[in-house]
This record gives sequence, C-alpha cells and structure tokens, in this order.
Amino acid sequence: MDERPNILLIMTDHQAYYRHGWDAGPLPQRPNFDRFASEGVRFTRAYTACPLCMPVRRTILTGVYPHRHRLLHNDENQQPAPYPFYFAPLAMQGYRNFCFGKWHAGPPGSARDHGCEGLSYPSFGNPYATPEYRDYIQRRGLPTAEHYIESVFGRWRARVQSGNRHRGADGWPDAFGLTLTPRETHAAFFLASLASDQLRRLADGAQPFSLRVDFWGPHHPHFPTREFADMYDPATISEYGSFRDDLAGKPEIYRTNHWEPLGENGRLIQPSPLPWAEWQKLIARAYANITMIDTASGLIIDTLDELGLKDNTLVVWTADHGDALASHGGQFDKGSYLTEEVIRIPLAVRWPARIPVGQVCEQLVGLIDLTPTFLDAAQARFEHQTDGTSLLPLCQGQADTWRTDLMSENHGYGDDVVARALITDRYKYVMTSGQRHELYDLLDDPYELANRIDEPDLSSTRDELQHRLADWRRRTGDEIQA
Repeated sequence: MDERPNILLIMTDHQAYYRHGWDAGPLPQRPNFDRFASEGVRFTRAYTACPLCMPVRRTILTGVYPHRHRLLHNDENQQPAPYPFYFAPLAMQGYRNFCFGKWHAGPPGSARDHGCEGLSYPSFGNPYATPEYRDYIQRRGLPTAEHYIESVFGRWRARVQSGNRHRGADGWPDAFGLTLTPRETHAAFFLASLASDQLRRLADGAQPFSLRVDFWGPHHPHFPTREFADMYDPATISEYGSFRDDLAGKPEIYRTNHWEPLGENGRLIQPSPLPWAEWQKLIARAYANITMIDTASGLIIDTLDELGLKDNTLVVWTADHGDALASHGGQFDKGSYLTEEVIRIPLAVRWPARIPVGQVCEQLVGLIDLTPTFLDAAQARFEHQTDGTSLLPLCQGQADTWRTDLMSENHGYGDDVVARALITDRYKYVMTSGQRHELYDLLDDPYELANRIDEPDLSSTRDELQHRLADWRRRTGDEIQA
C-alpha cells in the first residue's frame, strides 16, 4: 500500500462547537459527524485562527496566521502576501487536487486557478447560479431550489420580505425560513453529489488525491427542508447562557451591530428587541440547517467507505469558524470580538490505517495545524515555516509534549481593529486595540460573562497570559501594532 494517504477535507461554514449547548435543551443533531468522530479522534478544544471566512481559509491553505499572509478582512480588494498553497507541494508528491464548493479565500481567482479540479468560483460564490447546478437538476429532473422567507436581517430587509418566496439563484439573503423544493435541490446535496461522483472516478487508486468539500452552510441563510425543520420544536430550546449579557466591563466592539432589527445606528440594541420566543424559532431553523449539512456530509463519507477508500484516506471534518447567534446580548452572525461562540469549532480526524479509533482529545489544537498535518501525511513540505504543528503524532499517541496555549486573532468585521486571544486550559486573555482588555476563567465562567481583567487576585495570571501572548506574536512574526 502506498504510504501516502488520500486526503479528504470536509469544511462547513459558520458552525460553532456548541460546548455548552442551549441550556437544558436539545443540541443540534449531528449523527454523521458523531459516528465519524467515533472512528478516529474527536478534538474538544479546537479553535479557528480567525473567525472570518477569508482570513482563516487563507490560513488553511498556507499554514500561516492572517497577520502573516495579510488577508485580514472579508474584502476581495486586498493584496495578500505570496505564500504558496498546500496544493503545490502535494502535486509535487503526485497528488491530484480537487476542490468543490465555497472558495472565499481571496484573490486571485479560485481553486481552479491554483491547480485544482472541481467546482470552485471566486469570492463567496453562489452554487445555484452555476451551469453545474443547472446541469445537475436537469439530469435529475429536479426543480430549481426555492425557499420560503420567515425572518430577514440587515440590508436584505430592503430586498426581500417575510412571507415571500426566494429563488436560490437570486442571492444569499441574511434570512431564516424553509426550502420548499426537495432536499436534493439544496446546495448542500448538490455539492455532496459532485464530490461523491468524483470519488467514484478516483476509486481505482491510480494516484493519491487531495479533495476538499467546502459547504456554504450552515452559514445563513438557514433554509432547511421541512423534514429537518420538523426535528426541532422551538419551545424546547432553553435560553442561552449569555443571551442576557449586558456587556458590562467588555470592550466597545461588542456593542457594534449593523443587523436590523438588532442594531440601530450601528449599535446593538439592549436588551434584545427580539423576545426569546422569537430567538427560539431562529435557533430551531439554524439547528435544522446544521443537521441537514451533516446529512449531506455523511453521504460523502458513506461513498468513500463504500468504495473501499476508507483505510488509507486521511479525513478531516471541521468548520472555518463559529456562530454568535443569540449570544452576548442577542448577536447575529459574528463580529470583531473573539468569544468562544465564534472561535471554538468542531474538529475530528480519521485515518483507520494509522490512527486508533474512539479517541477524545482535550489538547489545544487549531486550524493552523491542518496544513502541517496534510503535508506530514503526504511526506511533502513547504519552503516557508508554518505556524501550526502536524496533528498526526497527537492522533497516534506519539506526541511527547504539546502546546499549553493557543492564539486566535481578528482584524475586524466591518471594523478595523487588532484583536488577539490567548487560550489556555482554563483561562482566556483577549487584547483589542484601543479598548478594554478581557480575562475570563472558562472553567468557572464558560459563557464569558465576567471580565476579570482588573481583579487583583488574578493580576499574576493576567501578566503571565500577556507574556505568553507576546511570545506567540513574536514567534509568528506578528508585527501589526495593537
């Protein structure tokens, strides 16, 4: 058997870890992810490098933090540093590279401009507007995806209204509702079908492959089909632990909000103008969307296994960043802050030929570790130094030591800030340029309600964490001034 495994990356968009759940209520059902994780390693302390699509997706491609590759915002008009993507060293090792789905990793072009085959369009993309989607529904005799709008946020309130129908090809509204057409018409199942078909064409094992599937969901719009929506009763979703956070003692960045009707004149309205009963309905749709994406992702895993490719394929299943929905006073989407809801993510790794099954790992790991893992498995390398570490020794029980802290960063979502978080096994320290710093005891205060930055009893802890964050910044060449 070729020692170089196939590599499959399943990346969802905008999916929180749900460490705490919604208190005393149901968690999102992810039976396929749970089954997959039981066959390898489930990581319980995994973090994104940055809770914004473009910066972190570039990090996954290059193995370096956003402050190094310089793609700092969700803005296509940036000029990133010329770090190569991991596709290149894999190709040099004989791999065929494939990408299906959302690119949103910045210019130039898309994955197809970087040596990849598959479905990939520049920027955020809209699968419903592609010729591939039109061909897909024609071949299957399906209608074009159509959705029913229940709630709308932000700028989309001027374009679509609750109670209206919306065609997927007409854009991605910041909305909640239902998909009215069969589930196969949804972008998630379209993408899973393309990836599964490609796996079938690769089943002969003629050469190793790297294939990534980047779902557009469960990022909003949350448009599950009725079968998934019916899995969740909104009334059973209990109030989230930080929903009534008054943001006392927190930096001003928490109060920035441009999402009508939650914000007014760029400021978060407090208390939330939506009663909890309305949030329950929104969360139920978001949960159903997560379960629907899980089902589509499971089809890819099932295809891989049925083709006999399971044992020698390294599979990583994760998300690019989390989701702030209903947290910290009633947020929507994400922001320029670094809360657990937006930076902590699901992550599981499976490689039956090399990784023992049934592991749960509580070590601090991050998306900065993915590229080193891929290169390690493929016996490939970059010329530049990456900021992460291969997860394979950790997965194989061969890591004598592991990091005791981890850094995440943010340069602003609609704002221009310099924010850095240092996470340890218990504490979290956050510095935001020109604003109050933060210190949380995640063991005693998992919802990050009490900022203890000025407490005398924690002054030595604060000083130590500041020093450790400075060390991360030094080691990773972070010269952006705070």
